[in-house]
Formats: sequence, C-alpha cells, structure tokens
Amino acid sequence: MRASFLLLLALAAATMPALEIHVAPTGDDQADGSEARPLATLTAARDRARASGRLGKEPVVVRLADGIHFLKEPLRLGPQDGGSAEHPATWRAANEGRAILSGGVDLGSAWRDEGGGTWSVAAPRHLAIDGLEVDGVPQVPARYPNLRSEDKDTPFRGAAESAEIHARARRWSDPAGGFIHALHDKLWGGYHFRITGKGADGALRTEGGWQNNRGGPPHPKFQMAEGVREELDAPGEWFHDRKAGKLLWRPPGGRAAGRAIGAVLPGLVEIRGEPVRPVAHVRLEGLTFRHAARTFMDTREPLLRSDWTFHRGGAVLIESATDVAVTDGDLRGLGGNGIVVSGHARRVALRGLLISDLGASGVAFVGRPDAVRNPLMHYDRRLRLDQLDRTPGPRGDDFPSDCVLEDSLIRRVGQVEKQAAGVQVAMARRIALRQLTIHETPRAGINLGDGTWGGHLIEGCDVFDTVLETGDHGSFNSWGRDRHWGAASDDDVAREPTLPFLDAQEPVVIRHSRWRCDHGWDVDLDDGSSNYEIHHNLFLRGGLKLREGWGRKAWNNVFVNGGLHPHVWHRGSGDVFRRNILLDRHAPIGMPRDWGKEVDGNLFARAEDLEASRRHGVEDGSAAGDPLFVDPAKGDFRVRPGSPALALGFENFPMDRFGVRKPALRAMAGAPVIDPPRLRAAAGESETPPHHWRGVPLAALEGEAFSAYGVPRGSRGVVVGPIPGGHPLLAVAPAGHLLVTRVGETAVGSPAGFLAALRAGGGDLTIVRSDVQTPARLAAGHPALRAGPARTTMATSPETLELRPGTRARHAVTWETRPAPANDPAKELGDGRLDADYGPVFANGVAGIYRADLGEAKEVVSVRAWSFRQAASRLPQRLAVLGSDAAEPGWDAGNYRWLGEIRADATTGDWLATELRVRGRVRWILVVPESPVTEENTVFQEIEVGP
Repeated sequence: MRASFLLLLALAAATMPALEIHVAPTGDDQADGSEARPLATLTAARDRARASGRLGKEPVVVRLADGIHFLKEPLRLGPQDGGSAEHPATWRAANEGRAILSGGVDLGSAWRDEGGGTWSVAAPRHLAIDGLEVDGVPQVPARYPNLRSEDKDTPFRGAAESAEIHARARRWSDPAGGFIHALHDKLWGGYHFRITGKGADGALRTEGGWQNNRGGPPHPKFQMAEGVREELDAPGEWFHDRKAGKLLWRPPGGRAAGRAIGAVLPGLVEIRGEPVRPVAHVRLEGLTFRHAARTFMDTREPLLRSDWTFHRGGAVLIESATDVAVTDGDLRGLGGNGIVVSGHARRVALRGLLISDLGASGVAFVGRPDAVRNPLMHYDRRLRLDQLDRTPGPRGDDFPSDCVLEDSLIRRVGQVEKQAAGVQVAMARRIALRQLTIHETPRAGINLGDGTWGGHLIEGCDVFDTVLETGDHGSFNSWGRDRHWGAASDDDVAREPTLPFLDAQEPVVIRHSRWRCDHGWDVDLDDGSSNYEIHHNLFLRGGLKLREGWGRKAWNNVFVNGGLHPHVWHRGSGDVFRRNILLDRHAPIGMPRDWGKEVDGNLFARAEDLEASRRHGVEDGSAAGDPLFVDPAKGDFRVRPGSPALALGFENFPMDRFGVRKPALRAMAGAPVIDPPRLRAAAGESETPPHHWRGVPLAALEGEAFSAYGVPRGSRGVVVGPIPGGHPLLAVAPAGHLLVTRVGETAVGSPAGFLAALRAGGGDLTIVRSDVQTPARLAAGHPALRAGPARTTMATSPETLELRPGTRARHAVTWETRPAPANDPAKELGDGRLDADYGPVFANGVAGIYRADLGEAKEVVSVRAWSFRQAASRLPQRLAVLGSDAAEPGWDAGNYRWLGEIRADATTGDWLATELRVRGRVRWILVVPESPVTEENTVFQEIEVGP
C-alpha cells in the first residue's frame, strides 16, 4: 500500500505543470507574474521564484516576452536560484532571439539639430555611456584616425603614429575621459590608457597600460585616440558631453532619427556560487544580450605566464556553478567578453550561440591560480628544478572542467581589446570545443593559455581570418609555460621524463578541423606546449608550428601550400610527425640533430620539397608525388584511389563537416579562401645556398624568426645558424643559433650588410641569444671566433709554391657545387692543375658551396686549397670545412660537424696555398666559403682532401 502511495505521488509530481513566471518590458512588479499580468523586471522574477519554494522540486520557468528588458543591475543568480537534474531552473525567451537583455539606458529619439551635421539627445550627466546604438545599429565613438570599417587587417581599423596623435592633442581643449589605444610594441596584443588631462606644457596625462602580461612599450606606429570632442568629425561618430548632459551624434544620413540606447552596464547576467556551494542546474534559453559596456580598463589579472591579462567578467558570468546551460543565445555588440566560465565550474554547456562584434573575447573558460601547483604569474619568472612540486595535477578544484562549447558562430571579436580570442582556455581541464566557426579575430581564434591540465578536445571547427591586427600567433595558439618550463633542461627530462606532464596531464586533441591563418601559423604550439594529438585536420595556409615542447603527435593531416615549422625542439622530445600530406618543405629554426621520435612516412607533393626536408636527417621513408586531390577548387582535399598518400597509410576524412551546423547560424557564417594547391615548382624557382659566416648560414631576421627569437616584428638583425656540431660558436650559442643585431656600432639587417660590416673592420658583435632579449658582447678575440690552425704559403707562380697539388697523398673525390659555377665545371677542383684563370668560381655576389663525396667514410687529416689572384679581391681564402659520415646529409651546414676553418688574407704574390689539419672519419666534405668575400668570390683552382 505504501509503495502504491509513493508511486502515485511520484506520478503526480511528474505530471504537475511547471511554475511559469512571465516577465515583459510592459509588465508590473506588483502583478502576479502570469502571462496576462507579467512582472516588469528580471530581479522581481528571480525573487518570486525563490519565494515559491518550488526550485529544484518542480520545473520552474521564467519566460521573457519579446522586447528590450532594460537592466538597472545585472541579474544575479546564486545557489538558492538553482534547480535539480530533474527540475532545472530555466530562463527562456518566449520567442527565440526576441527577448533582449540590455545593459543600456534608453535615451529616446528626441534629437535636436546642433548644426554642422551634429545632432544631440539628452543624456544625464551621471551616466558613463560607453557605447551607442541607434535603431539597433552600433555607432562609433569619436576617434582619430577615423574608422575604416572594411580595413579589417589594420590595427583598430585605422591607426596613426603616437607622435601624430600627441601633436594633434595640442588642440584638444578638455580630453579628460578619452582614451588612447595602442598595440604592444611586439604586436602581442594591445594596451589602453585613460586620458586624465593635460599638463601645463600641453602634453597628455594618462593612466593604464596594464593590459598585457608580457610588458614592453606601446607600439609607436599603431595607436588610436577616442572619446575626444574635437574628433567628432565623421558620419556615425558620437560623443557624450557629460558637462552639458547631452550625447552628440553625426548621423550617417545627415539627419538624426531613431531610438538611441547607450551602453552602461558591463555585465548582464551573473550565475555565481561558491566552490563548496555552487549554483546548479540553471538554463538560459533563446535570450539575446545587448548594450554591455566595455571593460578594457578592468583587464588587469595576469593568467599565469601567458601573455594575457584578463577581466574576469562578461555579458554572462558563470562562476562556481555546475550543470548550467546557455543555449540558442544571441550575443552581439557587447563591449567586453561574451561569456566567462570561471572558477569551480563543472559541466557547463554552451550551444547554438551567435557571438559577434564584441570588444573582447567570445567565450573564456578560466580557472583560479590557487588551483595550480607552483603558479608563476609572469613570463620572466623561472623556478629552479629543486623548487618544483612533483605532485601531478592541480592542488585544488577551483577551475572549469568537463564543459562544452559547440555548434556556435563566433566572429568579429576583439574589436577593442587585441589580446582577445574567439575562445580562451586557461587553467582548465577537459573543455570540449566542437563544431565552431570562428573568424575575423585580431589574434587567435582559439587560445590555450597554458598546459594545465589538458584533456581538451577541439573537433569539427572552422577557424580562419585570424591574427588580423597583431603578429607572432596562429588561428590556434597555445602556450605551455607550466611549472617545468625554464626549470628543467633536456638532461633533466631524460632523467625524469614525467616533468613536462606534471601539469599537461592529459593530451589535447585537435581533429577534424579546418584552419587558415594568413598572418601566422594555422596552428601554433608555442613555448613549451606539450602532450598534443593533432590529426585529420585541413591546414589551408600557415601550416603547423611546433616550438619547444614534449610528446606532440601529428598525423593524417593535409597541409595545403604549407607544412611543418619545427622551432627549437628539445633533444628527446618524443615528437611524432607521420602520414601527412605536405605541399611545402619543412621550415626549421634552431633545431637539434634529434628531430623527436619520428618524422617520416609523409607525402610531399613536390620532389624538391622532399629532398630539401631530407637534408635535415628525416623523411627517409617518405615519398613525393601528386596527391590526386578530389576537388581542391571546392575545398575537397580527399585523395582519389591510386594516390601515393594511400600507400603510406593516409586515411581520407570528410571535408564538408567543418564549423557550425545550426542552419540559421551556418547561413550567416563566412568561409575561408581556398587557394589552388602548388603541386609544381614555380617557373624559375631554384635553391641557392644562403650566405655563410665561418661555415654557418646567415639569414635576415624576418618571417618566423621574429617569433623564434622573441623580438618585435620589424626589428633588424641577422640570424646565424644552424651551427654545425662541434663548432666553437656553440660555446656562446648552445641552442645552435644566435641573432646578431650589430657589428661594432653598425646595425645589421641582411647577410650582405653583416659581411660588409665585418670587412670594414667591425669589432665586437652584439647578439641576442634565443628568446632572451638581453644583448651580449661577443668580442672579436673570443675563442669561438678564432680561425683553426692552417698553414699558408704564397708565390708568384705555381711552380715556386712550397705546397703544390699532387705532391701529397689525396683521396679520390667527386666534386659538386651549389649553385653551378659561372666558369669552369666543379670537377676541375680535383684535376691536379693550377691554371691562371677563373676556374669553377661562383658569379659575382652569389653565395656558393663546394661539396666532396669520398664514396665511403674515410679517415681525413687535411684539406688543402689553392686560389689565384684573378683580381686582388679574388685571392683571399676564408672558408670553413665541415664533414659528415651520413648516407646523404644534403647541403645544409647544420647536418655536418665542424672540422676547421681557414682565414688567409693574402698580401703578396698571385697564388695562395693553404693547408688545414683536421682529424675525422667522414664521407662528405662541405667547403663553405665566406662568400662573397667582397663583392666577388675567391677563385679556387684546386681543393685536395688528404688521408
């Protein structure tokens, strides 16, 4: 009987109608909250739900009618406002997208003509209006320079030099309350300054500049001023004259009309509990969020050692909550972050969202630093190895975990703040990002600020048009500056392999997604990023960058007109790169000899790219050939039967399932540009060796090198490296590469300029070691710069030379050059004759390399060279000798080891003979002239390799 009674109670509860509380902009908080007599405010509805005693026991739905619901304060929901798994507390739009939660104030439509194209509407003095919308169309704060709305890849869509803005400020009568926005000098995000007034000298006084966690001055060329009365000069601009109590506007059509709404509140909804008492089972369904004020001056909190500072707030803040869902929402025209999931958050689900035209980031999942072991809060901080807490994982649970963001469109975020992303994840675990379309962002589309604690899934995403206003980044970006970073050396990790995974505990999986970045890398795994699995992705432009890190695996990806960018890997990193299709060669910077665990079994579309990549000692089992794409013009990069990729184990994957799936959002989403694949070398494309100095390649500081050396884009310098094994320069550049910025007092920016400065008698070198920006002086007399022991003889004729060809034992070798010599063929270097002519010399200004093949590994004890004074500048010998016993080391000096150096500047005679004593067992000899010695090259007549 009791069981039957309980069953009847359960059935009655299950069939009991939900408590519905209705809210309408035209309602009355003294009404009963029925559909016929709705309440007026959301706070009254919240209080009515609390008072009902039914939350968590029965379904409770707050239903919002169509129209604008102006908030005097954010809707704050605490633990007492939650529901249960069976009976969630639901806040739902009566009609999806038509119930608008507004953080603004209604200014009405009583516009007055102020003359000269300016109109005004009353705006109370006490209001700090931070945004303006007229009839649903956002307007622009008065600014200089004026907005160029279509110029999406220019900072702030219109920027000027700092000096120009400050000169212009001389005519500003009272700029206090305005702002100066600027990019970081290295383009790593932005800064913001409030103008507090002007000094007696007319110079601006400001406060701010705390919005980037990696320091540095504002960029002198990319700045913008706004909120100044004198800059109200373009259609669509507005200015709040608080002293006069009115808002001024220059309507695009010349005549003002329409309802004006000014943004005032920075946050609209706060779902906030405590870690020990979270808010549970709350749903926000079909709501629209508008008119939130900007928060860039509140962006202060550093996020560990990432580049970010952060404002822990947004239009919707979910803090210490479980089983909260925001679905089918519309977040547009908001001044700060869209949705922030903070602290102890579990199973938060965000689905079917339109997030567009935001001042900061779209969605952020961000934990608290007190949950991190050994937390460090700035890039420059480092720990000693003995200071590391060896306990894996977090020390608390105040972080988001097991949350999902899916089937959503995120676009045009970071309109004000440039250290912003479509999605930001930091100090979190197991965040799933699925079926997202993200485009038009100033920095990354998706950013992972650290490796704590991994387990994230990025799947089915379409991310493009990113890094539009900044630099040194990717459509996907990550940092792994976890507790071990900067504390553990390669040898430390070899002894204790768990160190890189104390925080990056679970792998981050990136799969079945499409990426395109025209201003960086498609996927950029930066400083220390470890424990990643990257597979079944389509990379459309920038390729995959893997900087120092551990345990990354990338397989079964398609790289269209791009490839792998390995930067300064650790020895024994365990990285794997296999079964990928590449339309470009590898682009290494500062790599060790050990390229991880496996880089092999890939298909290169062009044979020359495979050959170039093999010179780094990888890809022995790879192949080259046309991948036979199905329909590349339409973005279908599956391969047809018979493709050589299939023989290597490549698996086709769908090419039509990237991005948002919700039909209404998919119709609004953009699409990336699909370039024709480069399957053949361009006409005239050839490979010419770089300039060399002491046997080490030289390159101008450009492209990816800015990132690798941690210097601002636009800096000048010359990259020296990779440095061959055993080279004396390794004593000052143990990473195998260095950056030179000055020779003596001369700034250098090109290999030719660097060599010219040396020839002109340049003294010390100013260098920047990899990623350490403190200049060091490398004195000219440093042991690393001294020539090896070489015997030198000179004579006026070949017959009178003390050392002549063929007078000592020599190995039989086959000579070849790169590029081809301008005069005689390379084989004449071994014919035993000294002729008074050019011989196999390289053309004026052309850098070249000579290579000898001994046929098999043999003992070598000397290298002898003879040169002729065809002209005074063509006699000196400055060359490095490198050796290798590899099967085919190619032409890259980094694949060889150092044997010695000859530096002989002849003063008399027409013939110069030199002998360098070496010792080693090698098959290949690379003779690398410091070329050109002047504007011309040394005329080598003969080179002998002696046993």
